[in-house]
Amino acid sequence: MGPALGAEGSREAPGRRPAPRGLGRAGPMHSLAAGPDCCGGLGNLDFRQADLCIMTRLLGYVDPSDPRFVAAVLAIAFNPLFWNVVARWEHKTRKLSRAFRSPRLACYTLGGAILLLNVLRSHCFMQAMLSQPRMQSLDNPTAYRAGLALLGVGSVFVLSSFLALGFTGTFLGDYFGIFKEARVTSFPFNILDNPMYWGSTANYLGWAIMHASPTGLLLTAVVALIYTVAILYEEPFTAEVYRQRASQACRRS
Repeated sequence: MGPALGAEGSREAPGRRPAPRGLGRAGPMHSLAAGPDCCGGLGNLDFRQADLCIMTRLLGYVDPSDPRFVAAVLAIAFNPLFWNVVARWEHKTRKLSRAFRSPRLACYTLGGAILLLNVLRSHCFMQAMLSQPRMQSLDNPTAYRAGLALLGVGSVFVLSSFLALGFTGTFLGDYFGIFKEARVTSFPFNILDNPMYWGSTANYLGWAIMHASPTGLLLTAVVALIYTVAILYEEPFTAEVYRQRASQACRRS
């Protein structure tokens, strides 16, 4: 799944400091024995600050100005924008169907373009990971196996979604007037909504963990964010497409 890691991906981010002394296995118990109300107790801890520290540490490995990182972010953001704009334009004008003299052929063409864009997105994602440092704490067999498991689960969701929907169902056929006879409720749609989107996200997360890549983790978060926005944008419009179809069917009957 993607190009092999090069030697340049094995370096650790500079400037990483060792953990403070005295916080080993006995550290927390020792501090409780010394004074349970130290620092005002756990109630005074600012967990937002802890989250910020984690994000700051993660960003310490990432160079957002790297052209390969920028290219990956742009590819991630562009793909759903492209297919939503083109599919809505086709639904409104039917110009692609008229140009190809067939809504099915037009849908196949759009699907082919989406597949090529997804290959480009995955390439940019991989190149961004390989160009930036690895995280030593993730560079171990356990993390690698966890990433491989995520990659396997994500691939199952993506492939089973495609088999359940078919090509036109996967690539916005309903925007071209190509509808399935009934709503798909078989696996994996009986487990979660939008399994292809979340399966794809799991694939990217698996890649990032397998390559011990903070850059990959950050880009996976971008993938999840973009898919969340795409779902909020797509679902109401798709529901309206099916409502219009049902209304037309009622008029004919």
